[in-house]
Amino acid sequence: MPFESKNPDHYFNRELSWLRFNERVLEEAADTSHPLLERLKFLSIFSSNLDEFFMIRVAGLIEQVAAGIHELPADGLSPKQQLERISEKTHQDVKHQAKMLSEDVLPKLNRRGIRIRHYNALTPEQKTYFEAFFTEKVFPVLTPLAVDPAHPFPQLRNLGLNILIEVRDPLNKKEHKIAVLPIPQLLNRFIPVPGKNKGDHLLLEDLIIPHLDLLFPNLDILDANPFRITRNADMDLSEAEADDLLKLIEKELRKRRLGSVIRLEVSNEMRPESRKFLQSMTGLNEIDIYEIEGPIDIAAFMFLHELDYPDLKDDQFTPALKEKITRSYSIFDAIRQGGILLHHPFDSFNHVIDLVQEAARDPKVMGIKITLYRTSGRSPIVQALKDAAAKGKQVTALIELKARFDEETNIVWAKELERAGVNVVYGLLGLKTHCKITMIVRQEEGQIRRYVHMSTGNYNGRTARIYTDLGIMTCDEAIGRDASELFNLLTGYSAQREWRKIFVAPINMRDNLIKLVQACMQAHSPEQPSHIRMVMNSIVDPEMIDLLYKASMHGIRVDLVVRGICCLKPGVEGLSENIHVRSIVGRFLEHMRIYEFNYGGLRRTYMGSADLMQRNLNRRVELLFPVEEPALLDYVASVTDMMLRDNTKARILQSDGLYLRLIPKKDESPVNCQQHFLNLAHARQMKIDTISSKNSLD
Repeated sequence: MPFESKNPDHYFNRELSWLRFNERVLEEAADTSHPLLERLKFLSIFSSNLDEFFMIRVAGLIEQVAAGIHELPADGLSPKQQLERISEKTHQDVKHQAKMLSEDVLPKLNRRGIRIRHYNALTPEQKTYFEAFFTEKVFPVLTPLAVDPAHPFPQLRNLGLNILIEVRDPLNKKEHKIAVLPIPQLLNRFIPVPGKNKGDHLLLEDLIIPHLDLLFPNLDILDANPFRITRNADMDLSEAEADDLLKLIEKELRKRRLGSVIRLEVSNEMRPESRKFLQSMTGLNEIDIYEIEGPIDIAAFMFLHELDYPDLKDDQFTPALKEKITRSYSIFDAIRQGGILLHHPFDSFNHVIDLVQEAARDPKVMGIKITLYRTSGRSPIVQALKDAAAKGKQVTALIELKARFDEETNIVWAKELERAGVNVVYGLLGLKTHCKITMIVRQEEGQIRRYVHMSTGNYNGRTARIYTDLGIMTCDEAIGRDASELFNLLTGYSAQREWRKIFVAPINMRDNLIKLVQACMQAHSPEQPSHIRMVMNSIVDPEMIDLLYKASMHGIRVDLVVRGICCLKPGVEGLSENIHVRSIVGRFLEHMRIYEFNYGGLRRTYMGSADLMQRNLNRRVELLFPVEEPALLDYVASVTDMMLRDNTKARILQSDGLYLRLIPKKDESPVNCQQHFLNLAHARQMKIDTISSKNSLD
């Protein structure tokens, strides 16, 4: 059939596709092959994901409805239609989550010694302990807030837990009064219960409610139930009108705390009158209210995952070291022998830290340039940059202040690095800088050599243990010159449109990806078929989706591994029957971006920071870099191969938007791609340990 561009029937809705992804996270929580605390972890992740989704995506749709915006996305659903479908789907999923927690996971944890105790079930001795605990450590920091004509409804903290309390004067039983008790953020939600069982905990709200008589003396407590509000947390950044981006971000962060309320979560035990009161105070519609059976804010239950119960968690693993680096005098010597590919979390992120730390110490290093989108607390990389500046090296750090929910952290890093003498810049006006790149300039035997690290993931040692990412260390001359020119673009003024080897968004990445797909179509033949394989977080951009449809209609097989949002419809006759889409959700969060184009006997592979979304290709500074050395190409191809072979954690996207989870057939061996790479890493490290042990004996 002729190709019809911009046909709404060709695309899935972005927001509903994201909800399908979060549903896959919930499926992992239901998977009994996971240890119990890992199942609880997935329940917690489901909630924290949903919180962010409401604060940003749902908030944006509500703003569109309020502003009367009628522009439709590619799938044709209006903002109002999207909000209705989101509410319907989310209410179903939240009920499923609460039921799974209260009827499955918590009872099983209870039997294994991790118990959420109820105050009324405590022993007299334990109650005596908690009466003193409440009086000494909780009561002094609680502030009940009356709500009446003289006291307006308070500005409650976004995602903060509160208790709605209804009281009555026993001498005037007709007059009921309402108060709100915000639970201070600094108090621990989970309080250890004294006794022999180290896994017993009492929820803070379950301690406060039985002691409300101390906060409301001589009054009858008629009703007391927890609730939580979610606010619009999207920031309105008019950078063109801002003289100082850092001050603008700080101002917007203050405004975020007072954003409009967009969701209300209440206990299912709350009286209908109390619920209606909260609805009137927040101005929400019925579809924005969620009755929760059991504890509110399941994201907080990640606390229990940190308890010392190794038999209830995944087996611990130690990321492998690279033999090529361990047997070299310095990391620079190792890189000069050929490019080094790092596959996290299976390969140690310490090699990346070592690169920057060695650069800071090395007297031959003249300068370091780095982009920091998200980094970890007490980052050794940030400390190394400060050390390098203290030694007089030219150090430049591009810190992205607009990294969502890391804005405050990045402001702290920016100020700290500036005080240490680092040149701190904030990137290009109107664009987020999302690329991950470090360049080290070194004086060697009368010449300058540039060492470059590029990655699909952030310079964050914590997430490097739970996200799968790929990175390359190289001293390739062309890459080095490209890196210099990219940093010149980011820190100065440049109208550069082309680079030797890298693709840069929003400048030439889209055009170059289009050219590669077109090259596949031009070279495709029955005798030598082209093949496109891509691994990414999300695919949303209609132009890129249409291009892949055209490739499919040309007879090219397209294999996509898309962890999250997928607006492309696979398997539609005459349109996308040659496109196959799968999602892998497992122990680690799949975060890699790999773009492979096989045509005319050539193999072109790129990796980088960009997904196929409008924001990545049009509104962010992104980087895709080539993989060229045969050994590295083979390894990257093996990563994609294993993801396409996975039959335990993979779900196959159907043309109706549903995902079908794969289960190994009777004659098939189970394949878990993440476990496969864990096994490979373990074998590599065993080899290094054996050689090291032998050398020490010699």
